[in-house]
Amino acid sequence: MLSVTPIPAFDDNYIWLLRQDTSSEICVVDPGDAAPVIELIEREGLTLGTVLITHHHPDHTGGLPELIARYAPRVIGPDNPKIAGIDERVGDGDEIRVMGRLFEVHEVPGHTLDHIAFFTAGIPPLLFCGDTLFSAGCGRLFEGTPEQMHASLTRLAALPDDTLVFAAHEYTLANLRFALAADPHNPEVTRAMEECQRTRDLYRPTLPSTLAREKRINPFLRAGDAAVRHAASSQGNTDSEEATFATLRAWKDHF
Repeated sequence: MLSVTPIPAFDDNYIWLLRQDTSSEICVVDPGDAAPVIELIEREGLTLGTVLITHHHPDHTGGLPELIARYAPRVIGPDNPKIAGIDERVGDGDEIRVMGRLFEVHEVPGHTLDHIAFFTAGIPPLLFCGDTLFSAGCGRLFEGTPEQMHASLTRLAALPDDTLVFAAHEYTLANLRFALAADPHNPEVTRAMEECQRTRDLYRPTLPSTLAREKRINPFLRAGDAAVRHAASSQGNTDSEEATFATLRAWKDHF
């Protein structure tokens, strides 16, 4: 049985830890900070076998040098020379086996051009999507275009509805505040805001979400919905789903 737990880092990052119940070997996803990973490994007597990297931003890669020097893990990530220490550079359609599960690599440019996501089918399916898809939101477009990000999100949304979504940041409440403006008559958004506020009041993560839930509450996955399109029309072009998405993303940037 594969378990996934968050290691909080910085103000709002999650480094995801994967572990088979019968093994002390672990995998971590996007270790921007080595310190909390090392503390957990030493406290629990674990072995770091694999590191997965979704993109080159320092809050996702900053812990790599220290973890490599200390534990010499297998490091898998995008084919980007900006990221030092990757052993296996992977791209769209590649498959890797980690912790006994077969993972598919999906290229999902938008937030960055090198961004990839890792998906594994099973019960349940798991998606490690970095800063591409957040609960009720999506990443800023630092390098890619709205068209690229819309295509990337559309691709992720086509995965099974019961897929657990392990995004890399605790942005859910802020994203839901925007969703209330972008999809104001959606009772699912109101309900999610109430649930997530209670969760955060208990200092618990709002993640993982599921793709089924995101399709109900995430305006960036609902750019084709008439109500979202109407709300966005006051902010810019909504002549198509792609144009609506671009307007939503620009609106969120200044929300």
